[in-house]
Amino acid sequence: MPEVLFGVDLTKPMEDQDIPGHNRWHPDIPAIAAVDPGSSFRLECIDWTDGQIHNNDDATDIKDVDLTRVHVLSGPVAINGAEPGDLLVVDILDIGAFPNSEWGFNGIFSKENVGGFLTDYYPDAAKSIWDLQGIYATSRHLPGVKFAGITHPGLIGCAPSAELLDKWNKREAELVATEPNRVPPLAKLPEPENAVLGSLSGAMKDRVAQEAARTIPPREHGGNTDIKNLSRGTRIYFPVYVKGANLSMGDLHFSQGDGEISFCGAIEMAGWIDLHVDVIKGGMAKYSILNPIFKPGPVEPSYSEYLIFEGISVDDAGKQHYLDVTLAYKKACLNAIEYLKNFGFTGEQAYMLLSTAPIEGRISGVVDIPNACATLAIPTAIFDKPILPV
Repeated sequence: MPEVLFGVDLTKPMEDQDIPGHNRWHPDIPAIAAVDPGSSFRLECIDWTDGQIHNNDDATDIKDVDLTRVHVLSGPVAINGAEPGDLLVVDILDIGAFPNSEWGFNGIFSKENVGGFLTDYYPDAAKSIWDLQGIYATSRHLPGVKFAGITHPGLIGCAPSAELLDKWNKREAELVATEPNRVPPLAKLPEPENAVLGSLSGAMKDRVAQEAARTIPPREHGGNTDIKNLSRGTRIYFPVYVKGANLSMGDLHFSQGDGEISFCGAIEMAGWIDLHVDVIKGGMAKYSILNPIFKPGPVEPSYSEYLIFEGISVDDAGKQHYLDVTLAYKKACLNAIEYLKNFGFTGEQAYMLLSTAPIEGRISGVVDIPNACATLAIPTAIFDKPILPV
């Protein structure tokens, strides 16, 4: 087993850990350790909500989750010799749940608390708990379903430079200003409340808390990409924006469908991740890389038969939209949910299933004006009964 650089106690929130991590992005958050290129190490991770969700049948904790506390991240880890303009090469060696915590959760957030991809259709909070057995997941809240997960970090990335952070905050503030009272909001701006900033204290912590970016969206540095294929054997190339790169991660997922549509959308878990790191000097300019790229590993569920649902960019009122991929994928999801209702699932259950099972989402067509076409493929073998039309 690689050396544990960051350990956690699941009975304590991140701010009370012996070595606290962080839940904001800022270049001044100090590294918890430094390693040489070529090193391997393990980071332990609390679930992304900082332990707010419990293994029970009550969705109140999902409804009332405090989103100023998320995402809690393990790190940063500095890589000796990494400088702005380099590429940080990260290999995901292994990842898993803690032996004494082999369960995860999924939820639908209420519309008033950020909501999810289909929040206008499913505005109320709901929760499903998943038991993790080896590579498989089952849930007492979605009976009749069992699938193999593709375990991955939902969130992994390097620290932004001060210039990049300023760019993020400016453009997101401009977006929010276009509709400041929107529910849910268009973006989450810097929020000092419950900011965990590693070992920072005093006036410096106060300043950083005012400036630090929320971890909710993916950005140029990676971050909360929620890409299910970042699993064992994957190699990721991260652009380096600060000295040492300052790599952090968290938000571990046992399984997730493309899009993580319910927002609390994967099977969220606490666990550990083993990594190997290296550096390509001057790699950003050499390979014209401004956002991360990755080569998927060879490990993923082997499903061969799917039922695939299409969606086009026409809204519920019948209004035509021009090549709107987001609307098309939303319609594909809604079509799948309505179909699954014929097989004993509620809309909420189907919504959570699409968010947790290893479904495949695709942008299938963006040239046939005016309709974009998106597809959503559900592996049929995850059900304990046939779901094909007969």
